[in-house]
Amino acid sequence: MRLQLKNIGQITDADIRFGDLTVFVGPQATGKTIALEFLKLAVDLDGIQETMGRYGLDWSGELRDFFGLYFGEGMQGLWQDGRSEFRWRGSPVPLNSLLKRSPRGRLESVFYIPAQRVLALRDGWPQPFSAYSSGVPFILREFSENLRQLMGQFKVGGTLFPEKRWLNKEFRGLLEQNIFARFKLVLETQFMQMRLVLKSGEQSLPFMVWSAGQREFVPLLLGLYWLLPPVPFARRSRIKWVVLEELEMGLHPRAIETVLLIVFELVVRGYRVCLSTHTAQVLEALWALRHLRANRASPQALLGMFDAPVTPSLRRLAETVMTKQIKVYYFDPTSGATRDISALDVDSEDVGEDGWGGLSEFSGRVNAAVARAVANAERVGRA
Repeated sequence: MRLQLKNIGQITDADIRFGDLTVFVGPQATGKTIALEFLKLAVDLDGIQETMGRYGLDWSGELRDFFGLYFGEGMQGLWQDGRSEFRWRGSPVPLNSLLKRSPRGRLESVFYIPAQRVLALRDGWPQPFSAYSSGVPFILREFSENLRQLMGQFKVGGTLFPEKRWLNKEFRGLLEQNIFARFKLVLETQFMQMRLVLKSGEQSLPFMVWSAGQREFVPLLLGLYWLLPPVPFARRSRIKWVVLEELEMGLHPRAIETVLLIVFELVVRGYRVCLSTHTAQVLEALWALRHLRANRASPQALLGMFDAPVTPSLRRLAETVMTKQIKVYYFDPTSGATRDISALDVDSEDVGEDGWGGLSEFSGRVNAAVARAVANAERVGRA
């Protein structure tokens, strides 16, 4: 699967070949989200048009208006006539297909969990697609609507986490330890309005007093519930791709480890997963995974890296993910181009790769500063 973009927004030249797990890195405002949204547009164009039409959105055959509805207010100027290019699987995507309403109601096959996911919950309840203004990006509106539909599977007074039907017990244990502590996620009503709360005994905490990490994570958790049905090794048949932006938002490093393990579970279940990230922790894990595989390490070595229990289900996960193709792309803020840095070679002469897209540069500078200080102190001591 190959996506090519030229002269679109901040992107001058992006050439991306997707693996089983594909990770985008680079500073803010380098085009990572734009590329991921174009991936969804390439795969799900008919479904996107059908959804827009169903909710009364009208772009009147104008490309700028379509981009404003899809990418969000202010993004109408992404496309430059005569300069911009959009290719999928090596072929150009014709612009006229963007402008016409799709006569087919094809279901979408990309499940997109956006970076703005916390906005999907207002007072602890997912908002319907139509509750947002037309200037809000399509991906957020659709994600919120998906969560709203998912909530229909739960009963008032029921516990959403921890709940035996959702996620395996190893993941539940790690999430309870690293994110939820002593609290349960419960569906209740107040003044005849349903809402999600965190409960510990008789104490009930509404959405706005949750920790930042809990507010960021709960929409992600609900998205994972949608993708990981309570049947071992099963996935949603119509969903082929999962996009997850900035999985680390608001989370402690131990919680990030747990979420990354669950991302591996998505890959093992057969989804093509695309991540964007601003944390070196994700690339450290992928660098280690690459070397564990090259040296034929046991699955226990991978699980030990995550301080995860060695159970049959997690052992299978580790064995399988070590066989998957992993790709990493750096979005260069200077050139506006992408570079394949999948080798994650710390000795590479490529400035983007040796610092893993800028995520490990600070650690390198810290180590160098400390080494110089130690050397200077030893030299002064000898003098």
